[in-house]
Amino acid sequence: MGLMEDVMALCKRRGFVYAGSDIYGGLANTWDYGPYGSQLKKNILDYWWKTFVENRDDMIGLDSAILMNPRVWEASGHISNFSDPLMDCKNCKERVRADKLIEEKLNESVEGQSNEEIFAKVMDSKLECPSCSKVEWTEPRAFNLMFKTYQGVIEDTAAQVYLRPETAQGIFVNFKNITDSTRMRLPFGVGQYGKSFRNEITPGNFIFRTREFEQLEIEYFVHPDDADAKFDEWVEMYENFFKSLGVRSEKLKIRAHADKELSHYSTKTVDFEYEYPFGWGELMGVANRGCFDLNQHAEFSGKKLEYRDPITNEVFVPHVVEPALGLTRALLVLLLEAYEEEELEGGESRTVMHFDPKIAPVQVAVFPLQKKLSEDAIKVYRDLKTFFRAEFDESGAIGKRYRRQDEIGTPFCVTFDFDSQEDGSVTVRERDSMSQERVKIEDLRTYIMDKIWA
Repeated sequence: MGLMEDVMALCKRRGFVYAGSDIYGGLANTWDYGPYGSQLKKNILDYWWKTFVENRDDMIGLDSAILMNPRVWEASGHISNFSDPLMDCKNCKERVRADKLIEEKLNESVEGQSNEEIFAKVMDSKLECPSCSKVEWTEPRAFNLMFKTYQGVIEDTAAQVYLRPETAQGIFVNFKNITDSTRMRLPFGVGQYGKSFRNEITPGNFIFRTREFEQLEIEYFVHPDDADAKFDEWVEMYENFFKSLGVRSEKLKIRAHADKELSHYSTKTVDFEYEYPFGWGELMGVANRGCFDLNQHAEFSGKKLEYRDPITNEVFVPHVVEPALGLTRALLVLLLEAYEEEELEGGESRTVMHFDPKIAPVQVAVFPLQKKLSEDAIKVYRDLKTFFRAEFDESGAIGKRYRRQDEIGTPFCVTFDFDSQEDGSVTVRERDSMSQERVKIEDLRTYIMDKIWA
């Protein structure tokens, strides 16, 4: 099997990710996050929130509603612009996204081009159907990606609302509330995490592209003159963020969008791309959105969305730098980075997940060498559980317990043996090197804490 298939198999076997609605045969491209997957996802989220919101004086948080007034999406351009160009193969009826077909076959972007221009490129380049290899396409037609639902009991257009396709607009529509109710001064940012929904036509590659996903977004408001400098700062900060979680430099690259790729609101955008098993693909984006969003919402709502500098009294509409990261896509990258099938001496092998200890679902596992030692070992476990994500395991041979924790990605295993009753020490086994060290029980907390944050 390839790396993606190996990771998917481990995710199901060890409780990281399950197929959604599995006992009913599933629902295409929906995924449930199991005990270890949900914990890992939360750990990534918490580390992001701590890094970019809690630890900074220029950042605050927000949790806006999933359902919003439909006028929000008119103002933002999602109703008129948020669509994919779909084509059908006349021969086999396969439905594809024309823009993705061009990107994959010609390595070109068609951002900002009309459906007519896209169709001409497909036909001039004689791009074949991926299913039947014919070049017999219907002309592309726009398919809006927003999920529709109805508010109230009557299903008519007056009650129609949308599941939000991004969290960003919740920040923009609360700009005035935030500046009125807090003492934040420019430059400042607002961080938000939450579910978003996009009715993707071509989801796939495990959890890489899904219709329901979680976003970690920041809108950083700045004086127009400072936008470029702050943009570069955020790009550097996110590069360091990924490296701090163990993403290898050679698997990550930063690609600037060409002018024709830029979204209608952006004056400058870069993508962080990662080398997935299926090729290079987007991990996250950083965009300079200018003042487009605040201007649009001011026009549609009739409310002034301006900022007055308390020192100079200058009144202006701030520009916005937006780093936007998908939580489940970050999770996929860290699963791929962590996975290793390692050959050991003597012809043995092990599968190990090399998660950074900061985000590992389980940070320390405690074992009694034999079950008759469980009562004393549990005391060690309960003490550690107060400070770390800990797990107690007394079933099976000690070697099998190590292998189980290796697959979970637990960085430290603590074994309470018969000598522990005499010398007050335990054996700490480190996941990556498999080295073992005797540590006094009274020093165990400090020992593990120093290792985690080394």
